[in-house]
Amino acid sequence: MGIIGTILIGLIVGLVARFLKPGNDSMGWIMTILLGIGGSLLASYGGQALGLYQAGEGAGFIGAVVGAIILLVIYGALTRRNH
Repeated sequence: MGIIGTILIGLIVGLVARFLKPGNDSMGWIMTILLGIGGSLLASYGGQALGLYQAGEGAGFIGAVVGAIILLVIYGALTRRNH
């Protein structure tokens, strides 16, 4: 998949994760895209470590959204602590 496809999937995953997690997650478009991409990476490598995926196999859409929600919770804990 090209860079444009990765950005689009990251945006969609990030938006879905922000929609599903309750609370105010004020972040811009770029942070939402990075959230989606990071969630996908977290789900892929975490799933491989747990034996859910084989090496070289990426996480599906639901796994990426779950990974992004985990990152949102961590992000919320870090930003709440700083303010």
